[in-house]
Amino acid sequence: MRLRDELKELAIREKAVEMIVKEGFDGLSMKKLALAASVSPATIYLYFKNREDLLNQLYIGIGKTFEEETLKGFNPDMSFEDGLWLQWKNRMAYNIKYPHHIFFMEQFRTSPLINHKDIKGSVFKESMSLFFKNAVRRNEMVEVPPEIFWAIAYGPLYTLIKFHFNGKSIMGHSFALTEQKMKQAFHVVIKALKK
Repeated sequence: MRLRDELKELAIREKAVEMIVKEGFDGLSMKKLALAASVSPATIYLYFKNREDLLNQLYIGIGKTFEEETLKGFNPDMSFEDGLWLQWKNRMAYNIKYPHHIFFMEQFRTSPLINHKDIKGSVFKESMSLFFKNAVRRNEMVEVPPEIFWAIAYGPLYTLIKFHFNGKSIMGHSFALTEQKMKQAFHVVIKALKK
C-alpha cells in the first residue's frame, strides 16, 4: 500500500479548486485533475473515495481555513462596531490570501450537484450568531432577521472584494480596495445597523 503524501494531497486540492473556479463542477473530472496536479488518477483515490467525497472534503477544508482566518482575534463579546470591523479586516485578508476560495464556496453552496446533507454546522456560525445576539441584547444594533443582517453587514464588503479582484468598478474605472475605502463603506454599514 502506498503512503499518503501531504504535498500531493495539497496539490490535488489546490488544482481541484482552481479547475472548479475556472470551469465549474462539470469541468472537473478525476482524469483532468490528475493531469493538472501531475499525479496519476489512482493517486487521487488514496486521498478521496470518489468525486463527491473530494468536493465535500474541499468544502470542509476551505470552511475550516475560513473559520480559522476570520476568527483570529475575534470574540463574540466584542462591541458591535469593533467586532464587525475585525470581521471585515479578517475577511479581506482571507480573500487576498485565498482568492479562489470565495468563488469555490459560492459555486458549492448554490450547486444542485452537491450533497449538502453531510456537512455540519461550525464554530464560526455559532460565534457569529452569539455576536449578533449580544449586539442586539446590548442595544448596539437594530434587530433584523439574520439574512438581512448579513446582506447589510457583509454584502458591501464582498461587492468591494469582487471589484478589487476584477480590478475595476461597476463604472469600468480601475479599482483597488484600500483600507480607507473599506472604512468609508464600513461607516455607512454601521450607520445602517446601529440603533
